[in-house]
Amino acid sequence: MKKSELSNWLQEEYQQWELLLAAIGPKRMNQPGISGEWSMRDIVAHLTGWQQRLAAQMQAALDGQPEPPPPWPADRKTEVEINAWIYETNRKKDLRQVLEDAHRVYLQMQALILGLPADARIETIDSKFHVVYE
Repeated sequence: MKKSELSNWLQEEYQQWELLLAAIGPKRMNQPGISGEWSMRDIVAHLTGWQQRLAAQMQAALDGQPEPPPPWPADRKTEVEINAWIYETNRKKDLRQVLEDAHRVYLQMQALILGLPADARIETIDSKFHVVYE
């Protein structure tokens, strides 16, 4: 896929995400029960935590640097432990901050994609993005 295709896809997905969040509405964003006891606010914070990790990996790859360490403590190895850390890190943030964090990561991802060289082609291999220059 070309960088313009990836950028367009990300923009369309984010617009759909925003429509979903608007349909839920701010009053219901903090209600538990979306996934176990998690609220939609918790889900947004959770996804943002993983997207921040992806953005850091993309930035390192573009800079020719090794993969950066994850933001969570090194003793958190399993997905369950990492998810618990992300939840605890974000649980006291208010809804406005959680949504701002999510929007900031979206903008960061768009900037990374748009910053790719014109001849970049993005491939997905084993759920990781690889940039190939033609």
